[in-house]
Amino acid sequence: MPEIIWEGPFCQDSGNCFRIGTDAEGNAHIAVHGQENHRVTDSIDALRTLIRDIKAGKADHLLD
Repeated sequence: MPEIIWEGPFCQDSGNCFRIGTDAEGNAHIAVHGQENHRVTDSIDALRTLIRDIKAGKADHLLD
């Protein structure tokens, strides 16, 4: 398993925190802070698109 370099946690007012990391193989990782062993891994471009879509309100249905 490649070593992941995690950025500091991003937290909202409600305390929901997540972290983004990268590895030497060019993969990006996103996980709930404190649960980094349970993460989503994909290309950096794919996770960038996911985050932009969430911020644009395109993934609100996932919160129901």
